[in-house]
Amino acid sequence: MLRREERNLENIPVGALGLIPVTGCEELGDHINDYLVKWRSESGPKHKDDVAFTGYERDTFIIDAAVPRFGSGEAKGIIKESVRGKDLYLLVDVCNYSLTYSLSGNINHMSPDDHFQNLKRVIAAVGGKARRINVIMPFLYESRQHKRTGRESLDCALALQELVRMGVDNIITFDAHDPRVQNAIPLNGFETVPSTYQFIKGLLRNVDDLQIDSDHMMAISPDEGGTNRAIYLANVLGLDMGMFYKRRDYTQIVNGRNPIVAHEFLGSSVEGKDVIIIDDMISSGDSIIEVATELKRRKAKRIFAAATFGLFTNGMDKFDKAYEEGIISGILTTNLIYQTPELLSKPYYINCDMSKYIALIIDTLNHDGSISSILNPSERIQNVLQKYKNGEKI
Repeated sequence: MLRREERNLENIPVGALGLIPVTGCEELGDHINDYLVKWRSESGPKHKDDVAFTGYERDTFIIDAAVPRFGSGEAKGIIKESVRGKDLYLLVDVCNYSLTYSLSGNINHMSPDDHFQNLKRVIAAVGGKARRINVIMPFLYESRQHKRTGRESLDCALALQELVRMGVDNIITFDAHDPRVQNAIPLNGFETVPSTYQFIKGLLRNVDDLQIDSDHMMAISPDEGGTNRAIYLANVLGLDMGMFYKRRDYTQIVNGRNPIVAHEFLGSSVEGKDVIIIDDMISSGDSIIEVATELKRRKAKRIFAAATFGLFTNGMDKFDKAYEEGIISGILTTNLIYQTPELLSKPYYINCDMSKYIALIIDTLNHDGSISSILNPSERIQNVLQKYKNGEKI
C-alpha cells in the first residue's frame, strides 16, 4: 500500500508550503492541513538547519485569507499575511450552495459562478508574489459544458484559460466529466485524479459479505460516456462489465436537452450478482435510479452506486424510496464537495474521505516529486482486496 513515508521526498521544496481554502472549502482544508502538519512534524527535525527547508515545519499551513462582500453584493479578496516565495495550494468547492451573502438586503445562495469569482479574487490578491500557484478544484467548474454541439459557449475551456492567464501553474481536479478539456491549456499542468481506490475501500469497510469475482459481481456504467471508469473498475477487481446507453428523443427539447426515452443495457447477465454502478456524479439521481431499477428487473442482487460527486440536486426522497424498496443497497460519494447533514445521516450512505489523498498529492508536488504512482491506485487496490479476503481490518 502506498504510504506517505514511502514517497520519495528528497527534492528540495519548491517553496514554503501555503494552503488557502477559499470560502466554502474550510472543512476539507482543515483535514488536509492536519495531515500535512503531522507528517512534517515527524520529518521536519532532520531539515531544521537547512535554509532550503525554511518554513517546512509549522503549526498550520493555512494562510489567512478572506473574501468579504459589500452591501451591493460586490466583493474583494484579501490575504492577511505575506505569501512571497510560497508554493500556494488554493482549494475551492464550486458546489457549496450552503453559503449565502447579502445583496441589497436579500439573501443569495452562492452559485458555482460566485465561487469561481472568489477563487480569482484570491489569486488576484496574491498579486504575483507567490513562487507557484496551484489550484485544487475537485469538481471542475463548468465541466459539464465541455463540448460544443451547436452555437453555444465552451465555459470550461474559457475558465481554464482564464486561470492560466492569471498565473496558475497547475490545476488538479478529480474525475473530470471529460478529461479532454485539458486540451484548452496544453502547456500547463492539469491532473484529473480518480477516486476508484477510495470507493473500493469504502465498500469493503462497510459490506462484509462481498464475493469479488466475475461469477458474483459486475461493474456497470450508467451511460456510454462513463465506460472507461467501469472498464477500469472491472479490470482491477477481475469482474465483467456492462453498460447502459440512453435512447433519446431528438425530435424535442425539454429543459435544454433531448429527453431520455429508455435506458438500453449491453452486457452479460446480472442475475444473482452484486452490482457496482460507477459514475462521475449523481445530479438529480433520476438516471442512477432508472438504471438500478432496470438491473433489478434483470434480477440483480444488491446494487451499489458510486459517484465522485454527490450533488443530489432534487433532494434525497427518491433515494430513500429506492432504498426502502430494495432497489439500491448503498450509495458512495466523496467529501470533495459539500455534503448536507441529511445526506451524512442516511443509513445507506457511505462517505469516502479524500483528504489524506489530497494531502499526499500536495506534499509530493511541494517537493517537485512525481505523482504518477499516486494517480495509479491499482497496487493499493490489490492490497486492500487481499486484506479483505484474509479477513483483516481495512
